[in-house]
Amino acid sequence: MTKTVLSAMIRPLVEPRLPDWVEPLWFASKDEALELAPQAEIGWFDFTQPEPMVEVVKAATSLKWLNSIYAGLDFLPLDLLDKRGVTVTNGVGINAITIAEYTVMLMLAHAKGYRDVVRAQDRREWLLDSPGKRELAGERVLLLGLGAIGSLVKARLEAFDMEVVPVRRSRHENSLAPDEWRGQLGNFDWVVLAVPSTPETVGMIGAEELAAMKSTAVLVNIARGDVVDQAALVSALEEKRIEAALLDVTDPEPLPEDHPLWSLANAQITMHLSGRAQTKMFQRSADRFIENLGRWNDGEPVAPQMDLTLGY
Repeated sequence: MTKTVLSAMIRPLVEPRLPDWVEPLWFASKDEALELAPQAEIGWFDFTQPEPMVEVVKAATSLKWLNSIYAGLDFLPLDLLDKRGVTVTNGVGINAITIAEYTVMLMLAHAKGYRDVVRAQDRREWLLDSPGKRELAGERVLLLGLGAIGSLVKARLEAFDMEVVPVRRSRHENSLAPDEWRGQLGNFDWVVLAVPSTPETVGMIGAEELAAMKSTAVLVNIARGDVVDQAALVSALEEKRIEAALLDVTDPEPLPEDHPLWSLANAQITMHLSGRAQTKMFQRSADRFIENLGRWNDGEPVAPQMDLTLGY
């Protein structure tokens, strides 16, 4: 029997489907998880906050395979997991559909001035003109990150007749290489960030990049807050050097109540809700986990596996 430590939150979705070689050990709190962690060969240690996950992972000294519902696990001690030889599967693609839909919503809401429409309704005021007159059709989008989320964002924006130019490591038609996009920033109406947080991407949008963008450009960040130099972004928004920033993520999270981003009319903050705007996350994760259990037992690769040296 393989001791497998699992959150009670996922229990109804996986317990009836567990193979007989799995010995499930369920936890409902951090203390229970810490107590069970040293026994775990397979672990699914998700919590709503990163700190208890880090503690439990460190305590899981016998762990061979770590599974998570989260796509971004850069907060975990990846070097320790790598040293221990742990296989890590994450939630890449689990929330891709809803995040892609959220991206389109953010862009449309900005283009049509929808926040002002909602406020007018709250005031019971009948507007005589649209507060937003921008059309997505025909505009150009620079897409940084073409993974599971970025690929779906690209398809959906192209359905609105937008020209989407992704950044790729290898040369493809109608794409830019990693060493080319900065020199092309001034040619785009929208810059969409869908990259993982790694040492390579942290701060990739800073003062120089913001200065190179059009004054009418809109930055959309559905990646991680730390891929943008937030102080530089605040400055650019205050001075109206770019038109707007649509931010599902910030640094830190939650954003402090006195942070200037809250009060900027050209900043829209959606509190990292894009991946939560759906009801299928746990079912998709459970299905993937059960499928991976079969692969694990058969000696086949589980998926999607993180590259612990790259951090995604």
